Amino acid sequence: MRFYPEGTLLDTFENKAALSSPAALAEAMREGKILEGRALMCNSGHDLIVDLKCMKGIIPREEGALGIREGTVRDIAVISRVNRPVCFVVRDFTRDREGRITALLSRREAQEMCRAAYLDALTPGDVIDARVTHIEPFGVFADIGCGVVSLLPIDSISVSRIEHPKERFLPGMDIKAVVKSREGGRVTLSHKELLGTWEENACAFHAGETVGGIIRSMESYGVFVELTPNLAGLAELKENIFPGQQASVFIKSILPSRMKIKLIIIETFEASPAKPAPPAYFFKGEHMEEFVYSPEGCEKRVATKF
Repeated sequence: MRFYPEGTLLDTFENKAALSSPAALAEAMREGKILEGRALMCNSGHDLIVDLKCMKGIIPREEGALGIREGTVRDIAVISRVNRPVCFVVRDFTRDREGRITALLSRREAQEMCRAAYLDALTPGDVIDARVTHIEPFGVFADIGCGVVSLLPIDSISVSRIEHPKERFLPGMDIKAVVKSREGGRVTLSHKELLGTWEENACAFHAGETVGGIIRSMESYGVFVELTPNLAGLAELKENIFPGQQASVFIKSILPSRMKIKLIIIETFEASPAKPAPPAYFFKGEHMEEFVYSPEGCEKRVATKF
């Protein structure tokens, strides 16, 4: 069985077929299938009411997420699912006095299945699918399977430093990530290793060109200008420039042996923040043992060992 970030299954043929009738739901229960439906509301007892198309479903509060029962996870993990897809397994059916059938569901059990069969087998260096759930100044939280959330710290998003993760991601964006570490049930992610080496990024540029960039930081010895998320060049200091400005820059030289791109700032200007585009990935595999960012023969070696 494969496990996906929550929302992936919602519109699939298999999921729609399982929600098409009470008989199909009962069959899914017998097979232990993980399904998805949209949470319509959260009642005063923090039970989630789920639209199953053929009937109403209910996820009791303690079945809403791993850790709710034990008190290690706050109820916001359940409340925040309203109007969003939720994964679940069907546990039982009840009938009220009017003869209406309600399905009793468990999201917690689906997450336990995901953890036991998938997440606990992950090792550092594994490349996985993830979906951004929410963004904080210190990093991004991403669903790595059945609503189980993992942290991608801001300093692991890209080689080029950013002020806030919202410059790279939007909630709901599907991304790739690499497992940085796993301690117990907690997985920490990285991302920059998938965005290409210095040389892979530098191949898109040539000396003598004038290209666009973003002013990232100003130091006493120069200004760092981002050319791609994993590549920045150094320009001479100039008055009236600030981090976050858009810039047009002239490429003076590209020096792989020193891992440097020398730039001249032609002009800077303010611009409304652009909507982040989906990341472009250089690494296409499923696992990496080591990521070497610096070019071969470079004076400085920059690498990540998993």
